[in-house]
Amino acid sequence: MDLKIENMTCGGCARSVTKAIQSVDPAARVEADPATRTVKVDTTATGAALRKVLEEAGYPANLDHLG
Repeated sequence: MDLKIENMTCGGCARSVTKAIQSVDPAARVEADPATRTVKVDTTATGAALRKVLEEAGYPANLDHLG
């Protein structure tokens, strides 16, 4: 699943995004790239669950692709 997170501008943001995603799915593999503000996620969680937890963390996401 590919996410676009406009608020993710630095490494600290990327760590916060990763932590939020892994709070829903501890086994999720997350590749965050603050330079492009994109995140690739290999997870069993739904897009809706990820969007909700990221919004709560202050990083609203656009789902470019629902995997």
